[in-house]
Amino acid sequence: MQASNLRPGQGVRMDGKVYVITGIEHRTPGNLRAFVQLKYRDVLKGLTNEKRFAPTAEMELVELDRREMEYLYSDNTGATFMDSESYEQYVLNEGVLGDALLFLKPNTKAIVLMQDGNPLMVELPPTVELTVKDCPPEVKGATVTNQLKDAEMETGLKIRVPGFIKVGETLRISTVTREYQSRA
Repeated sequence: MQASNLRPGQGVRMDGKVYVITGIEHRTPGNLRAFVQLKYRDVLKGLTNEKRFAPTAEMELVELDRREMEYLYSDNTGATFMDSESYEQYVLNEGVLGDALLFLKPNTKAIVLMQDGNPLMVELPPTVELTVKDCPPEVKGATVTNQLKDAEMETGLKIRVPGFIKVGETLRISTVTREYQSRA
């Protein structure tokens, strides 16, 4: 498949290793040749990297199995997920998870990318709803300016929120930009 036809979430084989594409951007800078900027993640090491390709460069696709799984709990061995169809449990280590646990509460569903029965990566929904665990109190009279304050969510995620947000409120948060979107 040509590099310009790749999409996030697809698996590719480069230099004998399997990578999952996390982002792709097609660029045409001024009078220079166009190129495709790929962001990809090494499934074995969990490292993220970027590389440029010509739009017509041929890439070898790897078939990935997408399974809906439920996040059950975490312990010192990793995070335990259960397949929604077969009820089989998988323990995912930190290399596979990345920072996905900052957006997942126990008993929430996520898509896990698998290859040959091995979990490779967790795909998060575009937005999640989390409850504010800790934030400073509202500042009176700060309604004219758009002041943001730090808040810690129930999963440990730290984000910036508007001044009117209080502890205990449920917020909708983007998993892509890690930003507050609205109250839930």
